[in-house]
Amino acid sequence: MSLPPIALTCGDPAGIGPEIAAAAWKALGPACPFFLIGDPRHLPAGTPVARIDAPAQAARACATALPVLPLAFPGDSRPGAPDPADAAGVIAAIERGVELVQQGAAAALCTNPIHKKALKDGAGFAFPGHTEFLAHLAGVPRVVMMLASPALRVVPVTIHIALKDVPAALTPELLEETLRITHAALRRDFGLPAPRLRLAGLNPHAGEGGAMGREEIEVIAPVAARLRAEGMDVQGPVSADTMFHPAARAGYDAAICMYHDQALIPIKTLDFDRGVNVTLGLPFIRTSPDHGTAFDIAGTGRANPSSLIEALSLAQRLAQARAKGAPHGPA
Repeated sequence: MSLPPIALTCGDPAGIGPEIAAAAWKALGPACPFFLIGDPRHLPAGTPVARIDAPAQAARACATALPVLPLAFPGDSRPGAPDPADAAGVIAAIERGVELVQQGAAAALCTNPIHKKALKDGAGFAFPGHTEFLAHLAGVPRVVMMLASPALRVVPVTIHIALKDVPAALTPELLEETLRITHAALRRDFGLPAPRLRLAGLNPHAGEGGAMGREEIEVIAPVAARLRAEGMDVQGPVSADTMFHPAARAGYDAAICMYHDQALIPIKTLDFDRGVNVTLGLPFIRTSPDHGTAFDIAGTGRANPSSLIEALSLAQRLAQARAKGAPHGPA
């Protein structure tokens, strides 16, 4: 099935986004057609560039050059030196990407890393991150962040909040909604007809029967029981420190974790270079490399493009599965 190309946003041009975009094009070429939304001046010197007027031109162009849908920025960007003057352009690239994928001109959206402080300083960016901004643009009240790699898939129920605020934020409603969105996405986009979800406890030893916290008894276990009664394969809560060794990982398709680092530490430890951020619950496919702007190495040629290559490749597979409307096997 022939699909439109993937839209890749530029991210902060002072970060490693430009160089990993160029490296991803060299690695993927026509096998995974994509185009960059951004200013061609920010790409590494010597990068073959094909300026395009519409996404439909990208598939042919990518055989010999990196297709770029030009978006003018105020000036040349200096690697490693984020400039608030670039904020409007970074935001415009995301908005343009969402517009194109919602129109069907792009098969999926892949986003390069942004620097939230520069966006706030330069354009009053009011969102905690990409995920929340994309939910706003798509007009959906709730999305879920998944980190996926060949070794592991994890979903944090609470995301960008202080650890001290997690117990109050961890409501039965939030947990149930997260589980339902994750379950639906694993069926629709990852080709798993009966997803197996494993719930981590919030507290050490999953609360140890209430001795070290009651969230497992009062919040997590009742939600799991209710969804199991509907036919979902939801197990837990179990102690988080026993969930991520190889034998445990073989027993589930996604680990549902209660807070940000409980989810991200294991996947970044097991498969740092190939982790992909996937936003579940959007009306379109969105992936992103699972790393930041890396200003400290920007422009040095040391950036590893593996996560972006994985993000583009996964976006292609998920878009193909969604287009077919049927399970296609594990992604």
